[in-house]
Amino acid sequence: MNQAIVRLKKGEGRALKAGGAWIYDNEIDRIEGSCENGDMVTVEDFDGYPLGQGFINTHSKITVRMMTRKKDAIVDDFFIEMRVRDAWEYRKATVDTASCRLIFGEADFLPGIVVDKFSDILVVESLALGIDRWKPVILEKLQQVLAEDGIRIRGIYERSDAKVREQEGMPRAKGFLSAPFDPRVEIVENGVRYIVNVEDGQKTGFFLDQKYNRLAIRRLCPGKRVLDCFTHTGSFALNAAAAGASHVLAVDSSETGITQARENAALNGFSDRVEFCCADVFELLPSLETKGEKFDVVILDPPAFTKSRSSIKNAVKGYHEINIRGMKILTDGGYLATCSCSHFMDPELFAKTIREAASGAHKRLRQVEYRTQAADHPILWSGKEQASYYLKFYIFQVCEEK
Repeated sequence: MNQAIVRLKKGEGRALKAGGAWIYDNEIDRIEGSCENGDMVTVEDFDGYPLGQGFINTHSKITVRMMTRKKDAIVDDFFIEMRVRDAWEYRKATVDTASCRLIFGEADFLPGIVVDKFSDILVVESLALGIDRWKPVILEKLQQVLAEDGIRIRGIYERSDAKVREQEGMPRAKGFLSAPFDPRVEIVENGVRYIVNVEDGQKTGFFLDQKYNRLAIRRLCPGKRVLDCFTHTGSFALNAAAAGASHVLAVDSSETGITQARENAALNGFSDRVEFCCADVFELLPSLETKGEKFDVVILDPPAFTKSRSSIKNAVKGYHEINIRGMKILTDGGYLATCSCSHFMDPELFAKTIREAASGAHKRLRQVEYRTQAADHPILWSGKEQASYYLKFYIFQVCEEK
């Protein structure tokens, strides 16, 4: 069956040619042949040079999401199995797979879909029309490949409830894709136990991307007083406690998150050393400074302050504020772990914001290390940008001017 051809305008497709996976609506000159949204199409440059194949959706500004650079590849069940198998082999080689991200969209050459594994449960988020059609096959192949290594999947839950699906002309979807099961799943990460709520937790239920960053702060925490801001369900706080922190104050504005964090602390026997506070971090930090409170370690793990380029200025203000406040309540020689999970807050801008916060706080920074997302969220290099690169994580020693 002949596929429709999407022909690019002259001079367009630069990001695609540099290794990107998307073609925007304003890059397309014309569509030759008939197709429906969600169908595979062949992509050609203005002069007919083949650039590969992808899924089309004229409802979306991202009109084509590339599946392969090969013009003669056949995207079928065998092709999907190859992609899934490659993704699993990569995880086995790079991360602890007890709980991990199995599929990370474009970075695993399966654009628009994410699959997380929490112990023996899979959670899927499908955000693109073309890949949504292949979702049952992807999940079937994942279970098949995992079973070959003796891993039995007990259930599957869908969390395709993000608003971006509406931009693809798709309704939001949420619910069981298997026989129903208790959506509160216990996992173990870095030796710490958590209850993950795959039904009502943020995103797919738990942020797996910080797994090794949580581990990295442990060596700084024995015997120390630690402040964990934006604690969510307590993950950094519990790693600090597991490392032997004398006291941890964990803060989040979500009462639901704090309730879950308290339960996780009790699950690990840390309730005596971890104190939880439901508060706005932007209000709490100045209050702690006014009271003269000091901490040996401050952790800043905020949600994305910007999800578009248009709101970057406000995001910079937010990152500047929490970092300057965090530095001011640190003991001399204390440690700051600070991060941004916003793709649009690029590494250079984030570093500049931290540098300016340090200047405003009259502190000197000594970088301990710089980290990114865990390897199960691979960073795919393409041209000048690294697609799928979003998490920036610094650890600094913060020193007084002397």
